[in-house]
Amino acid sequence: MMGTSIFRTAAAVLLLFITQPAQAGAGSVTDDGRIRGSADAPITLIEYSDFTCGYCAKFFQETLPRLQAKYIDTGKVRFVYRDYPRADRGVGVDAAVAARCAGAQGRYWPMHDRLFSERNRLDSGLFKGYAKAIGLDQTVFAKCFDERQYLESIFQDRQEATRWGFHGTPGFILIRTASGPTEKEPAVAIPGAVPFNEFAEEIDRMLASAPRSQGEPTDPHEGTAMAKNSSFIIH
Repeated sequence: MMGTSIFRTAAAVLLLFITQPAQAGAGSVTDDGRIRGSADAPITLIEYSDFTCGYCAKFFQETLPRLQAKYIDTGKVRFVYRDYPRADRGVGVDAAVAARCAGAQGRYWPMHDRLFSERNRLDSGLFKGYAKAIGLDQTVFAKCFDERQYLESIFQDRQEATRWGFHGTPGFILIRTASGPTEKEPAVAIPGAVPFNEFAEEIDRMLASAPRSQGEPTDPHEGTAMAKNSSFIIH
């Protein structure tokens, strides 16, 4: 588990890296089936996680349901999952592949939830059984899984996380959906499975602040800024 201090810092390429596939807005995130909540939610919370990580499972079991009830289901927060396998091979990578292959059939979240629920018993040999249990086309899933499709994309997620400054799991980025991070509306990086109340404090603070005007000019160099005044600053 990473340290649990919420931090804000400045980085020159982070937001461009995270949003390059979708140029509609500075905080755009391409919907590839790994998003929970409304596309119009004012706040986006991105998780970088590993299916074999104990603290990631703790977040899934204890914190995510509370975030889901208070913010995601009520249209206030859009939740995005990103892969951060801690090893280059093994069951963590295989689990990420299995989830992506389920996503290709529109069943990403059922597989995601099953994998985290089975974290202490994860075995790559069981994933095809999970696919059957959640109603996937088994032949299509088996081909996708055996060919290790999406492997490149999975490690691109990990590279994205390291550019945010994360070196372990879980890690979270909180941004305003429409505008992304700016000098006035910085992103918040949350390393570690912090308690629900710490997530709520940051989300409520961002929700309470006025959104940036759609017509306000954007400085191309400020789009990746993160806050400079916090009790948890990393220089």
